[in-house]
Amino acid sequence: MRSDLLRRIRLAAWIAVALALTGAGVYFLLSRGPDIRTAIGGAARVGGPFDLTAHTGKPFTDQDLVGKPYALFFGFTHCPDVCPTTLLDMTHRLQELQADGDKLRVVFVTVDPEKDTEHLLKEYLKSFDRRIVGLTGTPEQVANTAKVYRAYYRKVPTSGGDYTMDHSALVYLFDAKGSFAGTIAYQESEQSQLAKLKRLLAR
Repeated sequence: MRSDLLRRIRLAAWIAVALALTGAGVYFLLSRGPDIRTAIGGAARVGGPFDLTAHTGKPFTDQDLVGKPYALFFGFTHCPDVCPTTLLDMTHRLQELQADGDKLRVVFVTVDPEKDTEHLLKEYLKSFDRRIVGLTGTPEQVANTAKVYRAYYRKVPTSGGDYTMDHSALVYLFDAKGSFAGTIAYQESEQSQLAKLKRLLAR
């Protein structure tokens, strides 16, 4: 009987340790991931000041987004699938919103400023809705913007001495006050995308 009791005590101890480790892992993921939540009140710390240049050549900062809800996405013009797919999705959603589409800002921030000049962004965005704004800047400015939005990116060398970019594939949603309102995942259903944008516009 005593051996059974010891086994139960050991089992309970291992379960407690496992739960503690699992809880720590979950907290780490929540605190580091794109939908980052703080431990206090579950508020999201995403977004902040940035200073970049629009594809039109004009300076563009976080203050240019004040007063309108907006959707912001990080990518690069040489992206083979995620970026053109996401930008095409946003183009379709803006069209489906009809007149309400004018109330939403859609922003595409390059993570490859070495290649993505203002001119290249301008040419690239001609394939998508004219209301989408492309942003670039110095590597330091882009890194700061990605940092405040908790976006991930890194340069990945390829054969022949070239490189590609690995990056977050989420569209970040913000209300007119600049408060983080959630995300749209890559290849999320069209119905879900549209519903989220409508809720954002109604806030």
